[in-house]
Amino acid sequence: MSRFSAVTDNPHDQRFNQKTGILVTNLGSPDAPTAKALRVYLAEFLSDPRIVEIPRLIWLMILHGIILRVRPKKSAKAYESIWTENGSPLIHITDQQTEKLSLLIKQQGYENTEVVMAMRYGNPSIESGLELLRDKGLTRIIVLPLYPQYSSPTTGSTFDAVATVLKKWRWVPELHFINGYHKTPKYISALAASIAEDLEKHGTPQKLVFSYHGMPKQFLNNGDPYHCLCHQTTSLVVKALGLDKDLVMTTFQSRFGKAEWLKPYTDETLTNFPAQGIHDIAIVSPAFSADCLETLEELEEENREIFEHAGGKSYRYIAALNDRDDHIDALFDVIKPML
Repeated sequence: MSRFSAVTDNPHDQRFNQKTGILVTNLGSPDAPTAKALRVYLAEFLSDPRIVEIPRLIWLMILHGIILRVRPKKSAKAYESIWTENGSPLIHITDQQTEKLSLLIKQQGYENTEVVMAMRYGNPSIESGLELLRDKGLTRIIVLPLYPQYSSPTTGSTFDAVATVLKKWRWVPELHFINGYHKTPKYISALAASIAEDLEKHGTPQKLVFSYHGMPKQFLNNGDPYHCLCHQTTSLVVKALGLDKDLVMTTFQSRFGKAEWLKPYTDETLTNFPAQGIHDIAIVSPAFSADCLETLEELEEENREIFEHAGGKSYRYIAALNDRDDHIDALFDVIKPML
């Protein structure tokens, strides 16, 4: 039996017709907000060497001996607090984004395209998404990870997953992999518009916090550009809105473990604000293209409680871009040169 797979049920001149497939990816979600489902999801997620860069054998012993015995139950409660009748918010929103992007692409005259959603961890998997595109006879594939700012644990890991699948194919497609769009004009414009709408409705807070997902500081020291890309995004949005730089602060959230992560930490910053006389804030998280656990539970619930417990009075979270029309237009603008 060959180690390489291929589509063999149709003649090549009929099946391979130069149609373009677009694989829209995001991080992923457990199948259900239960400890059992979280155990499966976290085992896949935390086994990725891009996520945890410590000696493999030692980490796997810690992961399976301690973390997967304790963390799933705790994480399940957090997921349960954001779960909806549509299931995982991240999966549902990404599905909406995929549908709207597909419609826009066809409205722009690119009829010979297929757009499919996939998740780096969990379901639907990247392998299933790629197989679906191959089954449709597509020979050109554009991979669009929905991470505006490149990082090794997100975008780099997505490339790994795509490559793992494609290296088993006999006929490897023409591949375009988008590794970020943190400063593209339409992305910055959409992000600025979402903030401007909030400021117009609620007024200007004492601080506008740009909270990005964190990562171990050692990743930065080893050459990961994510930290710098986040600050570039903040600066471009501040410029687009004409904001006073003293109004804005960039922080990093969602740290895990005991190692030092990118600073300043969002939760510590919020804790300290009231003592500095800052009682009115708005917070936005530009690294997330869709609302998910880290925004709906961590920012909307956990960090709000931290701020208010420290004496803060007014706290508002500005939603992710989700399936806003200007966001979908920005994503189309990213892939248009490859169509």
